[in-house]
Amino acid sequence: MQSAKRFTVITGASQGLGRAFAEHCAKKRRNLILISLPQEELQVLQQRLILVYGIEVIVFEVDLTHSEQLNDLCQKLRQYPIDTLINNAGMGGTKAFLEASPNYIDNIVLLNMRSVVLLTRHLLPQLKQLHNAYILNISSLAAFVPMPYKTIYPASKAFVYSFSRGLQMELKKTGVHVAVAHPGGMVTNAEVAKRINSHKGLVRLSILSPEKTAEICLEKLMKKESIIIPGKINRISSILQRILPVSFQLNIINAKIQKELEIIE
Repeated sequence: MQSAKRFTVITGASQGLGRAFAEHCAKKRRNLILISLPQEELQVLQQRLILVYGIEVIVFEVDLTHSEQLNDLCQKLRQYPIDTLINNAGMGGTKAFLEASPNYIDNIVLLNMRSVVLLTRHLLPQLKQLHNAYILNISSLAAFVPMPYKTIYPASKAFVYSFSRGLQMELKKTGVHVAVAHPGGMVTNAEVAKRINSHKGLVRLSILSPEKTAEICLEKLMKKESIIIPGKINRISSILQRILPVSFQLNIINAKIQKELEIIE
């Protein structure tokens, strides 16, 4: 990591992988700008990180799906010396496409894609002024294969993959390194734990904690790897996803997700 005088921006920082990124960066004495939705106790995390690690922590409670709030945030971020942007905020869900409301669909699109693109666009000019700067976009293993009952989520993560790879090539001769991470399943709350526990075999074995996932992602980011897939089994899975016929994978995924839905209901 670079000088502690600079800041790392983390979206979706109040829980799960985002919180793990914040903890790991704080241990490295990185000053932080943490972003999450209101009423997610972000100030509690802020005070604890300041107390334990003696770093500067700034928080913004913002709904990144709202254009005005996102634009206002981007303007405020320009006043800080930022050298790392971690676009972690995202959302998904499991339901039949026709049962998903237009608002539900729109929020996934706005958060998983639009906010990533616009935050990156607004911060990139100041990042390009540095000798070394980093952008880490969080995609998913789901980016490599379509998924029934989740239709929008994997499509949005495939977008993040494509956007990140194209941008990295554009910035290859600059000091800005762009990486995209494809984590697998993580136990981040009780509902996710219930869903994961419905699986057996390799799916269960592939699960990493948010803390381990964050550690791996940041280590590989600093080594300037462009595609990061945490966990050996997840890396094998990503290869299989690209080799096996999509129709074959869809049948397997469809059966698994229907089982999940039965358990959740």
